[in-house]
Amino acid sequence: MCNNCDYTIHGRHHHFGWDNSFAPVERVAPGSTIEFECLDSSGGQLKPDSTVADVTALDFGKVNPVTGPIHVDGAEPGDALKITIEGFKPSGFGWTANIPGFGLLADDFKEPALNLWKYDATSLAPALYGRNARVPLKPFAGTIGNAPAEAGLHSVVPPRRMGGNLDIRDLAAGTTLYLPVEVAGALFSVGDTHAAQGDGEVCGTAIESQMNAVLTIDLVKDARLKMPRFTTPGPVTRHLDAKGYEVTTGVGPDLMTGAKEAVAQMVDLLAGQHGLDPVDAYMLCSVCGDLRISEIVDMPNWVVSFYFPRCVFE
Repeated sequence: MCNNCDYTIHGRHHHFGWDNSFAPVERVAPGSTIEFECLDSSGGQLKPDSTVADVTALDFGKVNPVTGPIHVDGAEPGDALKITIEGFKPSGFGWTANIPGFGLLADDFKEPALNLWKYDATSLAPALYGRNARVPLKPFAGTIGNAPAEAGLHSVVPPRRMGGNLDIRDLAAGTTLYLPVEVAGALFSVGDTHAAQGDGEVCGTAIESQMNAVLTIDLVKDARLKMPRFTTPGPVTRHLDAKGYEVTTGVGPDLMTGAKEAVAQMVDLLAGQHGLDPVDAYMLCSVCGDLRISEIVDMPNWVVSFYFPRCVFE
């Protein structure tokens, strides 16, 4: 438990999807510090003894649970929540999967695959992947948001104007996030915690890992914020930069095609250099490689680059 927290929201208080009719599990004053017990994105369906057969058997009606919602006193449409991410309490277990039909290269990787991770929850030392790769860790919450104004139940999978499944790996300890408020009380929820992820989360999963999130939630009146924004406390790639990067590119008139080409070439490069099965290289790209738009002005062709940190193998 968090000794300095005003509230603890237990993991049993979770929901699937966004709906502004959900009753809040707690009402809090602006400035409150809250510990949220967050489930992993499988909702506990994948465990340390799971096999690849469990990926095929996933109940997708029970994925991406978020803990909450929280009613913030005084929050009204047009305001913004100011969320200071104080830190995370990881569990030490995680998983990464290739889920058929999901991910950037779904047409190339049609069979399920699963990697189970065990990591030191205290030191957060790089986590072993196979025999030779070690992935630097950086915990964050993949899904963090407020309830939408539109009535009814909405899928938690797509990100939205009020936040949601943003999967921004820099929403880590020390970052301050601002989210638009669309309904009275904001009805804030958080979940989908990750031990590590690359920018793009290209296979569709990161190191999915149950952990607790400690957040301070404040209120900015009349912010008129159109989309989420955030401020980081310092450098964001220090845990990956030490040995430099291998980089592949995709060049052409379509950004999505370019992204696919850049990732596919990195999968081929890693598989060839390190003797990895291509699907294992693909999942490794998802947890620590970064997609970047390198050029978007020299029409008619754009450049997408994929950066893979050399420190994983050195």
